[in-house]
Amino acid sequence: MRDPRALRALAHPLRGALLAALRMDGPSTATRLGERLGESSGSTSYHLRQLAAFGFVEEVPGESTGRERWWQARHRSTRWETEDLLDEPSGREVVEEMNHRLLAQQRRMLAAHAAEREDLDGAWRTAVSLNDWSLHLSPTGVRELTAELNGVLARWRNGREEAGQPLVHVLLDAFPLKEYPL
Repeated sequence: MRDPRALRALAHPLRGALLAALRMDGPSTATRLGERLGESSGSTSYHLRQLAAFGFVEEVPGESTGRERWWQARHRSTRWETEDLLDEPSGREVVEEMNHRLLAQQRRMLAAHAAEREDLDGAWRTAVSLNDWSLHLSPTGVRELTAELNGVLARWRNGREEAGQPLVHVLLDAFPLKEYPL
């Protein structure tokens, strides 16, 4: 994605939640999504159309009838290259906004895992992995490492997923810190 307007459209909290729900749970209607997210169907319908205008969602072919429109996510994930957006008007601001939203979402995911982990059965409790790796790398090295790790995850998503199993969330972050927070 190279258009800051598309990233700005995605930065809206309700739009992000709608897209996430469609990605996690599959196709749905504005009414059902509104019920799930505590929003009116008019609001969810408007924001779904905005997401569709930027290519994030689409109507499910052959499923919409009359006033009931079924929507699905067009992609399983959204990626952008920060450097492609920084020189665009408002690019830096929208990248920062998205970074803050993603960090907040990761905090919510980790907090949900912390709250649920005691209820996991033994097989899941021993399979869960929380990692904290530290490496001395240049910006080029970080880009290469991230590309390689993303490639591994893409291969698993495209060929190793197991039908009927729960959705497993993988958080992959790479960033420098001046000092490790103790």
